[in-house]
Amino acid sequence: MDFINSIFIGLVQGVGEFLPISSSAHLYLYSYLLNLKYQGLYFDVFLHLGTLLAIFIYFFKEIKSIIISSITNPKGKDSKFLFYIFIATIPGGVVGILFDDYAEFVLRSPLIVSLSLIFFSVIIFFIDRKNIGFKKEEDFDLKSAIVAGIFQSIAIIPGASRSGMTIIGLIILGYSRYAAARISFFMAMPIILGAGLFELKKFNFQIDYLMLTGFISSFIFGILSIKFLLYYLKTKNMTIFVVYRIILGIFVLIKYYYGIK
Repeated sequence: MDFINSIFIGLVQGVGEFLPISSSAHLYLYSYLLNLKYQGLYFDVFLHLGTLLAIFIYFFKEIKSIIISSITNPKGKDSKFLFYIFIATIPGGVVGILFDDYAEFVLRSPLIVSLSLIFFSVIIFFIDRKNIGFKKEEDFDLKSAIVAGIFQSIAIIPGASRSGMTIIGLIILGYSRYAAARISFFMAMPIILGAGLFELKKFNFQIDYLMLTGFISSFIFGILSIKFLLYYLKTKNMTIFVVYRIILGIFVLIKYYYGIK
């Protein structure tokens, strides 16, 4: 891997983590479609930590306010919101621990990734097009946390998309796209941190300049993606992402079956 590739892989992670297009699928397909050697799970973990920092920086003032409010008023709405975010993390954490190796070595194949991109695109499309929800972040409760958490756990399948699954799970419950997207970002922090720490313990802690480059790239493009998605979903649906996912999935299928170089 070279310097330019590490920048582009960071871009893929930063964009894919927050847009409903699946970062895990795109990290795999980046290497597959360009006939490059897979950068490795250790590198991917650093990319994810870059997007974690992006969420933290983008929402820093809100995070700080929620934490201070939770400490000063343990029974207040902010404290409850943090608790529900923790509850929403549990399904994904359990699924990740139980099926991490299976997802890494079995589900990461061009056939499964392409079919997953197409299949979950159909689900996103039909749920999203019926969105008439008006619920806001203030309505996030225990039921919402459990449902969103279950949907988030589906993202262990490359091609499903963590943000996409979380958003449509909340849309089913009556949340607006914008509110669902914001909640999905808060849900992403503990799950990305937990997954990162879980994977890092498998490796000797070593950082080189390419990892640092990928980290910075994923951080920068992560912030841009968060800003774009929140602005976009204020007035528009997710059809554009569905179309892109299906086109990509079909292209990968063609390459897989016909060996297009």
